[in-house]
Amino acid sequence: MSSDKYTLTDAENLRVTSTKDLRSRGAASVEKLLSMLADSSWVVRRSVIEALAAFGEVSVGPLCDILLNDRKSEAKLAATVDALVASNGPVEKIIIPLAKDPNPAVAADVAQVLGRRRSPQSVGTLIELTNHQDDNVAVGAIESLGRIGGRAAVEALIAIVTKGNFFRTFPAIDVLGRSSDPRAIVPLTNLLKDPTYLPEAARALGKLGESGSIPALMELIHTGSDSVVRIAAISIQELQTRFEEKSGGEIVYIEGVIRSQVKTETVRRLARVISGSDTDEAIAICKLIGTIGSDEAEAILTSSLSQPGLVAVAAAQSLKKISKNTDTAILQAIGDGNSPRRKVLLPLISKHSAAESIAACLLDPDAEVRALACDTLARLGNPSVVKDLFPLLKDSNLRVVHSATAAIQALGNREARQLAVEWSRSENPVVRRSCLRILTYFGDALALEPMLAGLEDADPRVREAAIQGLPYLEEPKAIGALYAICKNEDPRRRSLAMRALGQLPKKTEHTLSVLLKGLTDSDAWVKYYAIQSLGRMGYTTAAVDIVKLIDDPAGQVRVSAVEALSHLNVPEAHAALRHAAESNDVEVQRVAIVGLGISHRIEDLPLVLAAARSADAPTKLIALSALVNFPSHSILGTLSMAASDSDIQVSSAAIELLAGLRTQEATEVLIELLYPHSTREKAREALLIPTEGRIPGILVGLESADDEMADQLILILTRLKRPEAKAALLAAMKLNNVAARKAAASGLSARRDPEMIAVLKEASEFDPSPEVRDICSLLTRQ
Repeated sequence: MSSDKYTLTDAENLRVTSTKDLRSRGAASVEKLLSMLADSSWVVRRSVIEALAAFGEVSVGPLCDILLNDRKSEAKLAATVDALVASNGPVEKIIIPLAKDPNPAVAADVAQVLGRRRSPQSVGTLIELTNHQDDNVAVGAIESLGRIGGRAAVEALIAIVTKGNFFRTFPAIDVLGRSSDPRAIVPLTNLLKDPTYLPEAARALGKLGESGSIPALMELIHTGSDSVVRIAAISIQELQTRFEEKSGGEIVYIEGVIRSQVKTETVRRLARVISGSDTDEAIAICKLIGTIGSDEAEAILTSSLSQPGLVAVAAAQSLKKISKNTDTAILQAIGDGNSPRRKVLLPLISKHSAAESIAACLLDPDAEVRALACDTLARLGNPSVVKDLFPLLKDSNLRVVHSATAAIQALGNREARQLAVEWSRSENPVVRRSCLRILTYFGDALALEPMLAGLEDADPRVREAAIQGLPYLEEPKAIGALYAICKNEDPRRRSLAMRALGQLPKKTEHTLSVLLKGLTDSDAWVKYYAIQSLGRMGYTTAAVDIVKLIDDPAGQVRVSAVEALSHLNVPEAHAALRHAAESNDVEVQRVAIVGLGISHRIEDLPLVLAAARSADAPTKLIALSALVNFPSHSILGTLSMAASDSDIQVSSAAIELLAGLRTQEATEVLIELLYPHSTREKAREALLIPTEGRIPGILVGLESADDEMADQLILILTRLKRPEAKAALLAAMKLNNVAARKAAASGLSARRDPEMIAVLKEASEFDPSPEVRDICSLLTRQ
C-alpha cells in the first residue's frame, strides 16, 4: 500500500524518501534497509519491505538471519516475515532448512512464510511440521497447508484429527473440508460424534461437496438439537452447491441421494426450526425442503412466503420445483403482502395469466414496487394490461417512468400505439416526451403527426425527442422536416438534426450534401454530429474535408474527425489516423488507436503495441481493445503482461480479451493467471467461456498442475458442458500427473455417467498410484 494514502509527518516523509533512494541504489543498500525494519512507522516499514522484496536473492539470506538471531522486536520480525513472503528471490531454498531449528518460534515463522507464499514445493516441509512437538508450530503448519490447498497433505491431516489433540484438530478439520478429497469423509464423519467438533466437522463435510457425506448430515437432522439441524441444513446446501459446480450443474443425482435419506419426520423437523433461524439458515432449510418435496413440504413453503426478504424468495423458488401452482401461492402472498414482500416476490412471477393481478401493484405506494411491477408485466408479455401502464408515465419517480415506457414498448400491440398517440397530447411534458420515445420505438405511420407536433413543443426536451424520432419513420415528410431543421437558427436543433440524418437507413445525395455543409457550420456541435454521421454512413468522398478538421479548435470536433476517419477506408484517412495516433492531444490519440484497431492493418500494429505499454491507464485500455483485431500470435505477450497490471481495470480488460481469443496458447496464459490471487477469479471466469482452444489448453495445463490447480482445472472442465469436455475428463485419468488423476476422479464421480464410473472402477484396481486407487475406490462406493 502506497504511503500517499496516509497523512505522514515530515520525519516520516523523509524516511520514506530515504527508503526509495536506497532502493534505487541496488543491493549495496540491503544492510541499511534491514536496519530500518524496526522503524516505528508502519508506512515506513512497508516501504522498506517493498524495497527488500524487490532485491530478490541478495536480501533473502540476511532476512533469514534476522529470523534466527535477532528476535527482540516483534515489529521487526513481522516486517521480516512480510518481506520474505513478498520476495521474488528463492526463499524456499534458503528458508526450508530453518524448519529444523530448535527454536519453535523460528519454525513457526518458517511455516507462516511458506504458507503465505502458497508454494507447492513447501508441502513436504509443512507436513513434517504438523507433527512438531510445539502446538503453535503444528497449528501454523496446518493453517499454511490450508493456504496452499490441494490434496497432498490429506493423509497427514487425517492422522491429526484421529489423534484428538484439541488445538490441532480444529484447523485440520477446516483444511480437510477444503481439500476436495473423498478420503476426508470418514474421519470427518467420525468427528460428528463429539459435540466439541460436530459444528466444524459438519461444515467441512459440506465444503467437500461429495455425495458420500449426505447420509451423515441427514442423520444430524433426524437426531440433533435445533442448532445442529440448522448447521446440517447449511452444510447440505453448501454440499449441493459444490457438487453442482463439480458436475457441471447435474442436480438430479445429488437430489436423489438426499431424498433417499428422508424419513417420515424429516420435513417436520426442518419446519420446526425455521422460526428461530437466521436468514442464511432459513434459506438453506427452505431449499432443502424443496429438494425433498411432498405435500407437507409444499404447505410449509407456502407458509414461508410470509417470511422476510430472501427467505421468501428461497421458499418461492423451492415451491417452483415441486408445485405446478406456485404462481397462485405467490400471487396470494403478493396480494396480501406489504411493499417489502412484493419487492422480493414480483421477480418470481412467470405466468402470462398473472398480468391482471400484477397490474394492481402499479398503485403500490413504494416507487420500487411500481417499477418492479412494470418490469414483471413486460416480462410476462400479456398486452391486456397495457392501458394500465400509461398513467405511470406521469409518475413522480423517473425510475417508474422508464420502467413503464420499457414495458409499453415490450407489449407493443396496436392499442399501445394508439394510446401513445393520445397521451402524447398530455399537459405533462414528461408524458409527452415518453410517448414520443414509445412511438419512435414502434416507428410506424401513426407516429408522424405527433412527431411533427413535437417539433413545435414549448419544452426543449420534447422537441429533442421528436427530432431524434423522425429518422425512424421513413416518411418523406419526416425526412423533409429534418432537412428544414438543419437550417434552423438554433444550433442545438441543427446539431440534433445532423445526428438524426446519420440514423437514416438509406443515404441519398441530398442527405450527404446537407451533412457536408454541416462540416462548415459555425457551431462546433453541429460539425461534430455532421462528421459522426458521415463516418457512420461510410461516405469516403468526405474524407479529405474531414481530415482538415483534425486540427479544429474544438476538441470534440477533432475527436469526432478521427473517429469518422476510422470508418473511411481510403489512403488519406489511413495516413491521418497514423499521424493522429502520435498526437500530443491524448483524446485524439486514443480515438486514433481505436481507428487503427478497426482497420487492423499489420503495419499499424507497432503503434497500437506502443500505446498498450503507455503509463496512462485509459490509453492502455483503449489500445488493448484495439489489439484484439490483429493476429493473436502477435498480441498474446502484450495481453499476458497487461493481465498482471497493477491497475485492476487494465488487468480485467486484458483477461476478458484473452478469454475471447480462440487459441490454445491464450488458454495456457489464462491458466497461468489462476496462480496469483489477484487474477484468479477473473481468469477462472474467462476459462469458463468456451472457445476453440479452451479444452486442449486445459489438458496441457493438467499435465503439470499441482493439487490445487488440478482441482480448479477439472472444475472448469466439468462446467463447460461440451462433448469435448467429457472426453477431456476421461483423458485426464490417463495423464502421468497424479494430481490431475486425483482431481479428475472427483469430476468423473460427480457426473455419474456410466462410462465415467466404469473408468473409476478400473482405476480403483489398476492405477499406479495408491492415492488414486483409494480415491476411486471411495468414489465408486458412494
